[in-house]
Amino acid sequence: MPLDFYLNVAAGGLLTGLVYGLAALGLSVIFGVVRIVNFAHGELMVIGMYAAVLAAGSLGIDPLLAAPVVAALLFAVGYGLQRGLINRFIDRPDHMQFILLVGVAMVIVNGLLIAFGPDSQSAQVPYAFDAIEIGPLLLDTTKVYAGVGALAVAALLFLFFRLSLTGKAIRACSDNQLGARVVGLNVERLYALTFGLGAATAGIAGCLMTLLVDVRPQLAPEYTLLSFIIVIVGGLGSMGGALLGGVLIGISEAMAGFLILPSMKSMFSYGLLILVLLLRPQGLLGKRP
Repeated sequence: MPLDFYLNVAAGGLLTGLVYGLAALGLSVIFGVVRIVNFAHGELMVIGMYAAVLAAGSLGIDPLLAAPVVAALLFAVGYGLQRGLINRFIDRPDHMQFILLVGVAMVIVNGLLIAFGPDSQSAQVPYAFDAIEIGPLLLDTTKVYAGVGALAVAALLFLFFRLSLTGKAIRACSDNQLGARVVGLNVERLYALTFGLGAATAGIAGCLMTLLVDVRPQLAPEYTLLSFIIVIVGGLGSMGGALLGGVLIGISEAMAGFLILPSMKSMFSYGLLILVLLLRPQGLLGKRP
């Protein structure tokens, strides 16, 4: 086949991978600061997907325009979840945190099944079948919008942590919790803010993902697992690593689906995970403990 075919497939995978990376970015931020693995992360993302579907179907609002409202909603959910429940388990053994968040995930999935049923739903947008031509590339408009939106949100998150006082305080908690307490920082509040930001990021990723796939409750554990794969490949706690891991997973899935079978794409994601664990256990951009 001409080289253009492969370039188009790789470019589409890269754009989808940016959305994957944004979703994983929220998981990486939560782990990097709070040191808790959020096993309900994919469930929060699917809540964002359903919110975008409802906004598009009932109010006629584009998922891209609904993203800020969905982010605010998921931020409130994440903040309340951390302050009201998870903070009580911060100092408990890891297996208790695991059981807690798996329980939260199961409650969310079953709640979505009760509310929306098991059938797939989608957000209808007027540009669903449009394409954008860039040189030799012919890209789906939905993928371009989703990828650019994910990159913009990731950039804003990077700037928040680098430039804002709250972002610097959160980074201080991540580097040295005891030192942060000594200088008077409210660590519990900053943890809740971080969890809220991670949940809001997942919600925005969910809005963007509705442009690419239909939503159903069963997607939640799949996206949780995918986010874990991405942050492990990129490096736990590394924001840049989450984006890089998402792009690599997106491209590998796209190429595998094109060259072999669509059903084989997950195999390549796991293969990439195993390869990274063998050659660089801390992840591509992670630091050695």
